[in-house]
Amino acid sequence: MGELIIPENRKTVVGVGSALMDMLATEPDEFMERLGVEKGGMNLVDQNYIDHLIAQASSPPSLVSGGSACNTAIGVAKLGGSGRFVGKMGNDELGGLFKQDLMNNSVDPVLFNSTTLTGRVLSVITPDAQRSMFTCLGASAEMHPDEISLDCFQGAAVVHVEGYLLFNRDLMMAVLKSAKEAGSLISLDLASFNVVEASMDILEDIIKEYVDILIANEDEAKAYCGHINEAEAVKALSDNVDVAVLKLGSRGSLIAFQDQILTIDPMGSGKALDTTGAGDLWASGFLFGMVNGYSFEKSGQLASACGYEVCRVIGAKIPEDGWSRIRKLI
Repeated sequence: MGELIIPENRKTVVGVGSALMDMLATEPDEFMERLGVEKGGMNLVDQNYIDHLIAQASSPPSLVSGGSACNTAIGVAKLGGSGRFVGKMGNDELGGLFKQDLMNNSVDPVLFNSTTLTGRVLSVITPDAQRSMFTCLGASAEMHPDEISLDCFQGAAVVHVEGYLLFNRDLMMAVLKSAKEAGSLISLDLASFNVVEASMDILEDIIKEYVDILIANEDEAKAYCGHINEAEAVKALSDNVDVAVLKLGSRGSLIAFQDQILTIDPMGSGKALDTTGAGDLWASGFLFGMVNGYSFEKSGQLASACGYEVCRVIGAKIPEDGWSRIRKLI
């Protein structure tokens, strides 16, 4: 574990991942019980399955642009930073809405096009604020390694990669190699325990060779490191990277760097309404702080504030009054 050095004169955070429209549905626990699906995970499904679930939902879902790395890039831009998103969308109405939403939020869109429908994710939010995702990747799954170039990462201080890209290993390697060649730091969010479990055969090697900042929640850390306590888990996460983060939900987070472990207290004490985007927005605050020269402690506090504010609303979009409260910390 070494020292994290931000590339000089660079402040852009580039998110790479799935361009997805979020479809948000609030349902009782019985909805998930009927499906027989474990809560809190990400499940790859087809469009017909999503249509089937929507038909069973108590009301039509609401639509907002989403995808893990996209949410992070938008958060960086809302903080006043420079955000870019790299992904692939369909030439359809949802794709147009997706691109326009990025531009409305001051994010630089690097979007490849496909005749396939734009990807979408139905997030089922239960009363305990857990969100269970049913994802139809659509056009987002067609992003090809040959489309990834150094131009995607020009001027990037950090390239933030969502772990879901591990489902397309050739694409993941193209992103990692191009980001490194561009001189960027690489941040990897492990994304979901399902992703970790499916990628254990290559994950450690990828992290060791390419990743500078590793971000995980408790479930992902458990899948990657095994049954160990929090302090041991964040230390294990940090073995092959400069900085490791263990997100503990309402209990805050731990940041490991240079053989130190920093405890970040949670922000606020209100009950979470929905955890959709909480980890993505946490990453926004942390990476914004890092590229702007903030201390790990201040970056963690800013991250905690972003994660808290997004849990106060349904979906991954913090309203302007929330951003105003967050900016007061800068």
